[in-house]
Amino acid sequence: MLARRVNRVLPDSPVLRLVAQRVALGILLLFAVSVLIFAGTQIIPGDVAQSILGQSATPEALANLREELGLNGPAYARYFRWLGGVVTGDLGTALSSGQDIASSIWPRLKNTLFLAFWAALVSVPLAILLGLLAVRYRNGPVDKAISGFALASTSLPEFFIGYLLILFFAVKLQWFPSISTVYDGMPFLERLKAIVLPATTLVFVVLAHMMRMTRAAILNVMQSAYIETAELKGLSALNIIRKHAFPNAIAPIINVVVLNLAYLVVGVVVIEVIFVYPGMGQYLVDHVVKRDVPVVQAVGLIFAAVYIGLNIVADIAAILANPRLRHPK
Repeated sequence: MLARRVNRVLPDSPVLRLVAQRVALGILLLFAVSVLIFAGTQIIPGDVAQSILGQSATPEALANLREELGLNGPAYARYFRWLGGVVTGDLGTALSSGQDIASSIWPRLKNTLFLAFWAALVSVPLAILLGLLAVRYRNGPVDKAISGFALASTSLPEFFIGYLLILFFAVKLQWFPSISTVYDGMPFLERLKAIVLPATTLVFVVLAHMMRMTRAAILNVMQSAYIETAELKGLSALNIIRKHAFPNAIAPIINVVVLNLAYLVVGVVVIEVIFVYPGMGQYLVDHVVKRDVPVVQAVGLIFAAVYIGLNIVADIAAILANPRLRHPK
């Protein structure tokens, strides 16, 4: 229904119609995810009031705290009260500390974005370069070496890569700290040194996928007729890839790059726990242990919003980069 209304509002602009449809579907998906997040936190076994007051709390104290926290109302009323607060920027109050969640999350979110930014700054250009080299020397030693590296990197779980980096570069060589402690006012170079190991782990995790998809997208374009025409004109393989294949394969490459950027923000939970990095993932794990439901809901919704938002960006970028999507007829 929402997509039909969008079509009526923008009937003469195919690009705007497609973009508006993606945004509308993203909003609907985020609403559905918020329902799942709220429902999932409600079915977690245990009693929030009991976890706050401890096992020695009296039934009267537990009942009073449940009433104070609004846990006695129906689930749908509590959901819409929570959703209304989120829409107005109020993420609630942490049960374990009594602090405002929004003000507590913001420094953690900045740390996670800082880590993701530097991991992306290294991994994205490197993945595209390796993908281009693999295409240029396909089926040769360079292509096989790059593909073997990608397969090995994909096969190893991220926590294993993280512990290997800690073992060699923190314990044996002592080049970098094993615990990535950062804080406000920390000198920039010291902050960079602190995140070298977790950022390198993230690079290894996302590099292989982006590189393989870049290689596959360009190889798919290389089978087109205009590539054969360029070859018949005598253009070198490098010029064919640079001028013809890569620009026409940019849409799927953008998609896979943006999806991996979303992972760099959303999928950092394990990395942050391994390196004790004060980001969103560590913040989430700490409050899951404390059964701090409002914090878990807030962090889960932020992760979902980032992932869905970057997926929308990927769709819009693919629409703008591909003339066949801009003019589907």
